[in-house]
Amino acid sequence: MEEKFKELSIHKKMEIVIKEMVDKELLLRDAMEEFEKIYIETASKNYRGNKTAIAKALGVHRNTLNNRVKSLKISKRI
Repeated sequence: MEEKFKELSIHKKMEIVIKEMVDKELLLRDAMEEFEKIYIETASKNYRGNKTAIAKALGVHRNTLNNRVKSLKISKRI
């Protein structure tokens, strides 16, 4: 099963996850926040917490990244 999942396009993978979220009646706002939080945390791991590199990779200004981290209450070191 995991092998087949790896072969799927990013679009198909997201459809699977989103279907589960819809089935569980997760609010759009909560789903978007969770996605953004995980996205930033993952980028932080990739770039070893370098805020300038993270912001550049995400296509946002460093101040915007800092504001999103605060508003999403991301407590992991970024």
